[in-house]
Amino acid sequence: MRFGLFGTGPWAHLAHAPALADHQDVEFVGVWGRDPGKAGVLAAEHGARPYEKVEDLLGDVDAVAIALPPDVQAPLAARAARAGRHLFLDKPIALTTAAADAIVDAVTETGVRSVVFFTNRFKPSVVSFLREAIATGGWDGGRATLLGSVAGTPYDASPWRHEHGGLWDVGPHALSVLLPVLGPVVRVTAAAGPHQTSTVLLAHEGGAVSTMVLSLASPVTTWDVTFYGESGWTSTQAEGDSHAAAVAALTVLVEGEDTDCDVVLGRDIVAILESAAAAAGPMG
Repeated sequence: MRFGLFGTGPWAHLAHAPALADHQDVEFVGVWGRDPGKAGVLAAEHGARPYEKVEDLLGDVDAVAIALPPDVQAPLAARAARAGRHLFLDKPIALTTAAADAIVDAVTETGVRSVVFFTNRFKPSVVSFLREAIATGGWDGGRATLLGSVAGTPYDASPWRHEHGGLWDVGPHALSVLLPVLGPVVRVTAAAGPHQTSTVLLAHEGGAVSTMVLSLASPVTTWDVTFYGESGWTSTQAEGDSHAAAVAALTVLVEGEDTDCDVVLGRDIVAILESAAAAAGPMG
């Protein structure tokens, strides 16, 4: 499958481009970026070609991987889908439900495949944990605590992360694990706390209740998802290499496997986050 990459930032360098270059069933054709110079550098590192125009790259590929801020990603993803190109997207797929709906509509209309790279959903430890938790059942609720800081990391220069915080950056990771086990969300409330922490309360369709505590500016670091109920307690942490997870996610798209990590799940998660952001108000 011929792939083009949109984006030249840290995540494109660390995950997307190496995965595209290393996958045995992918031809990494080219890179487009908002900074042509950076696109040239990234393309040269992996034997690909830099492109100046989006439409030219779309014309030369079967699929696109997008590693761009969500508000930039959304219209490009819809455009690529309308052109009949399969999608390998980052989370969140958009910053508004309306923009996410436009992607879903384009994918539905053209029948292209999509995978959203919820990183931890493709790590073996989390895959095994979810399989067992779903098979066991009987969960009354769950809690996801994803705390960390982007200060001093390559993502510290990411304006959208500073503006929207952990709710939008790590919130999709939490929801991608909570939803398969506890089911769709029917009610959302939230509050903003110190260190730009978002605490979210979710009521699920089957009666379960879950919480998320999320921050990118926390003095402590943890990644933990726990379920509890008649079956007792069970929890997981995100273990495994992100590059290997990216290759695994690409394999799902290239081989056309069934997955719920698609734009429909991506859209549902955006809707939850948008409701939570409205309920929480400005970050502290």
